[in-house]
Amino acid sequence: MNVKTVGCLFFRSLCPCYIYTPLLLRSSCRGHRQNTSQPPQHDTRAQLRSGFSPAASSKYDWIGPPDRLSNLRPIIYHIPENETPLERKLRHLRQETEDWNHKFWTNQNLTFSKEREEYVQSQLKAKGLSERDDQGRKRTLNSEEMAVFYKHFLDENMKRHASYNREWYKRNFTITLLMAKVALHNIRGTLTGQGRGTGKPT
Repeated sequence: MNVKTVGCLFFRSLCPCYIYTPLLLRSSCRGHRQNTSQPPQHDTRAQLRSGFSPAASSKYDWIGPPDRLSNLRPIIYHIPENETPLERKLRHLRQETEDWNHKFWTNQNLTFSKEREEYVQSQLKAKGLSERDDQGRKRTLNSEEMAVFYKHFLDENMKRHASYNREWYKRNFTITLLMAKVALHNIRGTLTGQGRGTGKPT
């Protein structure tokens, strides 16, 4: 395993786990009825970032290919017809969290790549070596030398990562709580026969 691969695996290990699969269906529209006179809708923010747009007839959430900067897969959320205020609040929070996560890891990955390149160049210069060897191949450092950079980068960003983790768990707890409220609201609506699109977010 070369230094570049080790560095990539090391840095991605700092990020929470994501589903790494080809473009696929995330979930169904959770039992929402669709009026066939109007095409299903999807949140457009992730579509703009991923460049992918689900078929007009799709009634599902979709997971797109990894972003080239953040390495995260965007989720294109399905917007059900007669979406309740509580469901809308949940969808907006999920999308906002995804955007926040994408921004954080884009900035972090760019910083990591920049500082890693500067470190390699400084080490090569200290050895009196050029960026490329006689065959024109780019020089690299061994794993022991790169381990020094990885430790330094972690130490320098420890507080930032800790702050990120706290916010990440806070957001996920809120999302989980809202998902439970949506499920209970839908069950109550089914039992009482109330129509969709009613009720207020809590």
